[in-house]
Amino acid sequence: MCILFIAIEQHPDYPVIICANRDEFHQRPTQDMHWWSEQNILAGKDLQAGGTWLGLSPEGHFSALTNFRRPASFDKNKRSRGDLVVQALQNDVQQTQQYLAKTSSQYNDFNLVFGPLNNLQAFDSVQQKVITLTPGFHSVCNGALDDIWPKMASGLKAIETLVTENMLDIETLFALMTNQARAEQQDLPDTGLSGELELLLSSIFIVSPDYGTRSSAIILQSTTGEVSVYEHNYNNQGEVSSDQCFSFNLVK
Repeated sequence: MCILFIAIEQHPDYPVIICANRDEFHQRPTQDMHWWSEQNILAGKDLQAGGTWLGLSPEGHFSALTNFRRPASFDKNKRSRGDLVVQALQNDVQQTQQYLAKTSSQYNDFNLVFGPLNNLQAFDSVQQKVITLTPGFHSVCNGALDDIWPKMASGLKAIETLVTENMLDIETLFALMTNQARAEQQDLPDTGLSGELELLLSSIFIVSPDYGTRSSAIILQSTTGEVSVYEHNYNNQGEVSSDQCFSFNLVK
C-alpha cells in the first residue's frame, strides 16, 4: 500500500470514507480482493509472502499497511509486513498495540492503520508512535505520520472537496486515486532514492513498466452499518484489468 485518504465523520451518510492505492512491482503475484475462508477477512492476497496490504473483517475491523520509505535501513531477511494486516484484522486494538510493541522491529519500517472503523489507529514503526485518527481528513503515505508530501496534500484537498460538496460518486473517487500529476522537483521528499525515482513516485497513481499502482480500493461505511467496498486492479500500463465490489452489514 502506498497511500490512503481517510475521511472520518465528515459526511452525513458515510461516517467513514477510505480511498487507498497499492503500489507494487508488477511481477509480484497477487490475488484480487476476496473473502479468505480460514481467517474470514476480506482482502487481496500477496501470493509471494501470503499476507495482504488492506482488509476488513465482518465485524468492521479495518487494517492497511504502507511501507515507510527508508531504503538504507531495508533488510531483506526481515518478516513480510503483510502479516501485520492479517494479525490486526483478527485482534482488537489493545492486542494489536501489544503485538506491535513486541514485534515491530522484526519487520522493515512501516505505517499501520488498524482498528474498528469507528476507532481507527495509526502506528509509525520508526517513531514507535500510535495516534488515534480523530474526526477530519487524514492521509497516510510512505513517511512519518505527520509528513505531508505533495501528493498527500493534493489528495486531501480533492477528497475534502468531494465530501463537503457531496460528490461521492464512486467513479469520481476512483478518478481522484488515478491522478498522475507529479510534484515539482523542488517539492520532492528526500527519502534516499534518486531524483528520477522520487519524481516517478510523487504522483497518487504511478505508471511504469516494472512498478506502479496495482489496485485502488474505495470503502464506504454508511450510518446504517452497511460497508461497501469497490476495487479496481490495473496492468502495467495503468489500465483497469478487473473490478469488483462487495457489500456487507457489520456483525454485531
